[in-house]
Amino acid sequence: MRIDAITLFPDMFGVVRDAGVTGRAHKQGIWSLNTWNPREFTQDVHRTVDDRPYGGGPGMVMMAEPLERAVHAIRAARATQQLPDAPVVMLSPTGCQFDQLQAGRLSSSTSGAIFICGRYEGIDQRFIDRHVDEQWSLGDFVLSGGEIAAIAMIDAAVRLLPGTLNHGESAMQDSFQESLSGLLDSPHYTRPEILDGESVPAILMSGNHALIARWRREQSLKITASNRPDLIAKARINGMLSKADEKYLAALTVV
Repeated sequence: MRIDAITLFPDMFGVVRDAGVTGRAHKQGIWSLNTWNPREFTQDVHRTVDDRPYGGGPGMVMMAEPLERAVHAIRAARATQQLPDAPVVMLSPTGCQFDQLQAGRLSSSTSGAIFICGRYEGIDQRFIDRHVDEQWSLGDFVLSGGEIAAIAMIDAAVRLLPGTLNHGESAMQDSFQESLSGLLDSPHYTRPEILDGESVPAILMSGNHALIARWRREQSLKITASNRPDLIAKARINGMLSKADEKYLAALTVV
């Protein structure tokens, strides 16, 4: 998977390129990252990338031309390397909210993505109309720029790539995965068995894998019903809850 990111702060991407499991995967060639600073595509001595908004108002707006030249350069570089073109994705509060399904789409894409990390008050709409294929948002809040959102999305996608995690099954047990019916993950415990008088749940020490699996499912249902009831409703609509699940949820409601 190849990611190209147009950003005024390319050093920020060192977090995902160099550290942790994503950094290891990058070194192994499982994915690649190329950053492009729009200041390198300006044509004035001041390397200007922003200007005052027409119509007045506070803040500055990123100019279309440097971004447009950067996109052209990325596409030329991909073509030279005989790589497929990629969708241009702008990180924006007005975009569709990124989720685990989107992460899966990105990780399974043969082309990766070209991320546009905006700054200031926004980006000239003409660039968006001409070049942006999709707009993604990390959530209902505003960041100082698109870099942090892009890094989070890249991390979510890279960890799904085969070979990134030490255990291939690990990602399949994560919250929001289809294997968990899109629900939240259950609690986890490790040594010591007793911590300040509090023991690990006895069922996890029983060795009975069927009972452990059911306990984890019930804990997943309990946590999701408490913290994200919308995910319960979604799983129900999609037919992902069993009769045993519904019985457990009903008992929770009575309690």
